[in-house]
Amino acid sequence: MANFGGHAIPGSFFLFLGFWLTVKYTLRHYWRTNQPKGRQVMPPLFKRLEYIEGGFEIFAAFVGIMVEQFVVDGPHAHLYNSESHSWVKLMNWQHSTMYLFFGIAGIALVASTASKVVPSGIDRLAVSVALFVEGFLFYFHVRNRPLLDAHIHSLLLVAVFFGSASALLEVFIKDNIILELLRACLFILQGSWFYQIGFVLYSPSGAVWDLEQHNNVMFVTMCFCWHLAVAMLLVTCTSCVVWFTVKRFSARGQDIEIGMRNTSSKSSSQKALLEASDEE
Repeated sequence: MANFGGHAIPGSFFLFLGFWLTVKYTLRHYWRTNQPKGRQVMPPLFKRLEYIEGGFEIFAAFVGIMVEQFVVDGPHAHLYNSESHSWVKLMNWQHSTMYLFFGIAGIALVASTASKVVPSGIDRLAVSVALFVEGFLFYFHVRNRPLLDAHIHSLLLVAVFFGSASALLEVFIKDNIILELLRACLFILQGSWFYQIGFVLYSPSGAVWDLEQHNNVMFVTMCFCWHLAVAMLLVTCTSCVVWFTVKRFSARGQDIEIGMRNTSSKSSSQKALLEASDEE
């Protein structure tokens, strides 16, 4: 991750996941609010969406681990060098550990979707643990770094730990659209902030920030609040677009169905009239 691309890749992953969750949970909430009371069986579409999400998380985690381990200057699955008596590329190993737990979360999602034996909520618990591990490792990841470097990473922990707490609440409070969209919002915030870290510490334009200047710390803190506002706006706009789009197509489908019924009833009545006239 010691370059811009290393921050853009996980940033893109979290941005995509945040938008995906926004669309998925908005669709599920629309379906729940338009069903008769007591109906709990979800359509096959939602099960397929869970499989796609879980498979994507497993694949992304696997690719992340392989990249961290087997880049040119990576550890290549060596943790300790017995000759020099030193650890080998611990930063890469920490990143691999983060990806590992998100892969476990993907496996938990697929397992809970495929089998009713798996306890309900285990997928959200796995996400909560994955986010906690990410924050836990990042907390000790930036010790003894320059002021701005440490601060900009510590702001990331706000999104990570709040996301972990939100996912944990979902284990006990199920099908709550507020918590579901909050988690999606925090994923988008985390993704955009990874990009911000990349632009500040490893700017593609070559711009260099003073890592010890307090004014830069103040600006970055304010910038984090702007990222949060944009993330909330994006989740709101995306969920509204999905909601009204589905509502429009659902209404159109109902109109077609009603029209077909009316046409069918008219043809039946006309046929009955013809038969009556023939008998006369």
